[in-house]
Amino acid sequence: MNKSKLQNLTEKYGDAFYLLDSVQFRKNYQELSNAFKSIYPNFNIAYSYKTNYTPKFCRIVNELGGYAEVVSDMEMEIALRIGVQPQKIIWNGPYKNYKKVEELLVMGGTVNLDSVYEIELIRQIAEKYKNHKLNIGIRVNFDVNDGVTSRFGFDIETQDFKNALKLVEETENLHLIGLQCHFATRRLDTWKPRAEKMLDLLDKLNIIPEHIDLGGGLFGKMDETLKVQFDSYIPDYVEYAQQVAPIIAERFKSCKQKPLLLIEPGSALVGDCMKFVTKVINVKEVRGKAIATLLGSIYNINPTLNKKNPPIEVISMGDAQKEYKDLDFGGFTCIESDYLYRHFSGKVARGDMVVFGNVGSYSVVLKPPFILPNFPIIDVSGEETELIKRGEVFDDLFHTFTF
Repeated sequence: MNKSKLQNLTEKYGDAFYLLDSVQFRKNYQELSNAFKSIYPNFNIAYSYKTNYTPKFCRIVNELGGYAEVVSDMEMEIALRIGVQPQKIIWNGPYKNYKKVEELLVMGGTVNLDSVYEIELIRQIAEKYKNHKLNIGIRVNFDVNDGVTSRFGFDIETQDFKNALKLVEETENLHLIGLQCHFATRRLDTWKPRAEKMLDLLDKLNIIPEHIDLGGGLFGKMDETLKVQFDSYIPDYVEYAQQVAPIIAERFKSCKQKPLLLIEPGSALVGDCMKFVTKVINVKEVRGKAIATLLGSIYNINPTLNKKNPPIEVISMGDAQKEYKDLDFGGFTCIESDYLYRHFSGKVARGDMVVFGNVGSYSVVLKPPFILPNFPIIDVSGEETELIKRGEVFDDLFHTFTF
């Protein structure tokens, strides 16, 4: 980004917008896929829609042969509308709309059971569609020594897990397509235990399913200024692959029909594929503290409200800049804690544009309709700019209300 490009974009799209990089997203997907396939060829990616369900990203995954990992009927609808075959849709999550679950199962999609309440619901669907083979997975939960007790899936030591297995065993038209696990900790050392304990469980059950799904929880690419703010090592795609793919390859080397190894990345693919650009509205000092107010909010770039500063670049747009040693960038909201970046050192002036990097993960999907509607999304990775999402307006937010 430079002054000339930003002037052109602001004239067309306003003083705040997201920049989407579809070329980088495609590159990330292919790099991650190749890292695993070079060791275990029967591998695929199920992209986590909830992380960033911008349809262009989802469409790229489908074009490259990947799966859609969804957690709601809304996300299932996105997948179907962009042309994902039902057989490549996997529905996870602790809550499911079972009218839509029924539709997906009948179409040939996969539903991973997460809790005991789902067992009877699946039984009823199976009874209703006795002439259909319904693909069921089971999300399993075990200790991977990450210091967290995950709330997702069946504890494999419980009767509830046995009951889920029993459901599939005793229901003729239910097909146990695979087992799935998910642990949010992204540390590299938690990945090998995932694979080892999943294989131990399969040996105990004496099954080789069609799918072995190790879930998500991977770090993605990021600027060094962001990396140093984490308290753990940031691995690359190859290092993740080396933790699990050799174990899977060794276990099934003599099998003619090798199970499909799946992972469900979100942030690892999309984190570095969006930037947020916003104008400096004002710069002031309050009792010796320098604060710049932006036409943007922490909710635009980091709705999870972690304390990390994103990569940042200030583009001078003409006014005389002043040097600051400890400036905070505040947002447009009336929330006292709304700061997009703390302790900036550098030159800033009113009217400058600030570019925040690594905002592709959990940004546009979590942005609340608070004070201002959300801003446009523009793909600038090709020769021509492409409007991916127009800026929201009043009627987008309020047409469901009664006035």
